[in-house]
Amino acid sequence: MSEPTENATPEASPEVMPAEAAIPPATPEQRIGELEKLLADAQSKAAESYDQFVRTKAEMENIRRRSAEDVLKAQKFGVEKIADALLAVKDSIDAALVVENTSVESFKTGVELTARQLTNVFEKFSIVEVNPAGEKFDPTKHQAIAALESDQTPNTVITVMQKGYLLHDRMIRPALVTVAKEKTTSGSA
Repeated sequence: MSEPTENATPEASPEVMPAEAAIPPATPEQRIGELEKLLADAQSKAAESYDQFVRTKAEMENIRRRSAEDVLKAQKFGVEKIADALLAVKDSIDAALVVENTSVESFKTGVELTARQLTNVFEKFSIVEVNPAGEKFDPTKHQAIAALESDQTPNTVITVMQKGYLLHDRMIRPALVTVAKEKTTSGSA
């Protein structure tokens, strides 16, 4: 037998007949048997699909429940790392309170060390101090508690009563400030 070459022309193939046309007509009993078999197969597949649906639905409910529990745990224990870091600061304060022979200088040194510990905790958790002295007043970062006449440019922060703090660029406490306002001149008659 010779193998076809690239230049050979394909022979015309007979037209393909549908599968049903090739099967001789069945008796009604045979056709009923086939239909019953198809129905049984379809019912079996439907039962499998329903079972898979029920299992998937149950799994989705379990995922939803576990996710809700995870959110609650995150809310409840989300501050655990910062709380752990703050315990060292608390320990330093407690240790300072039980020292019997204290001098002003040793007390000051202890407070400075404790303040550095607290600053390190703040840096670790991206808590940034806002000290706007001399800056233009910004109502998103500052809370004005007074406006005083001053030689400084109006709306400039004159004094900071309480520093503000940012947590990852979100204001968690605005700075309490006094703001400059223009001097009013009282004219005499």
